[in-house]
Amino acid sequence: MESTEKYMQGLKQWLSDTSDAPLEEMSAFFSKRLEGYEEHMAVWEKSYQSFARLLPGKCHDILDLGCGTGLELDVIWQNNPEIAVTGVDLCRDMLDKLLEKHADKQFVAVCGDYFQYDFGADKWDAVISFESLHHFLPERKKKLYRKAWHSLRAGGVFLLGDYIACCEEEEELLRSTYLEKRKRSSIPEDRFVHFDIPLTLEHELKLLQDVGFHIEKIVDAPDEATVIQAVK
Repeated sequence: MESTEKYMQGLKQWLSDTSDAPLEEMSAFFSKRLEGYEEHMAVWEKSYQSFARLLPGKCHDILDLGCGTGLELDVIWQNNPEIAVTGVDLCRDMLDKLLEKHADKQFVAVCGDYFQYDFGADKWDAVISFESLHHFLPERKKKLYRKAWHSLRAGGVFLLGDYIACCEEEEELLRSTYLEKRKRSSIPEDRFVHFDIPLTLEHELKLLQDVGFHIEKIVDAPDEATVIQAVK
């Protein structure tokens, strides 16, 4: 694995090279890239496997936040085809692809904003999210995590697989760039755009713990994704 110093040099160069690139609206970003998306995301294959292994076998009712075309669900349903899933995603095209792949599964598609979606209370065995939440600021994520905690049954699991910042410098640099780009383009606060603003592992865990979760396991997959299993 490359050193933090070398990684940060590369990141700073990329940010400089793309400094004039406008931010893209989230749903449009993924619709534009639907063709070839699954091939592109295949680099996370080992993480999908790690993610699915951390889902307790007793789970039946699952809420998937930012399910996309269901790459994590491909593996989860392979392990247990009887699991019932409600998937929330902003991109209708992604959901249609998922429905096409898994027409035989117990799946409810919700095209919308998972920050606004009503999770219910004591409803789910697991709430899961893979490579989605690193697009949002910590204040918004904390409210979502609190909502997820309340929606889980006792002993339920929140399973997060995501991009984690290597250090506070990366976290702060990406966040400041994101905020500056939004300000420059006068993007309303309620409009979602595609830009990575991951937290360090320490800060991600603190958000989860602050709303009541107990951190059960942390797995760093070989392809560099991090999977966190948090329990109510």
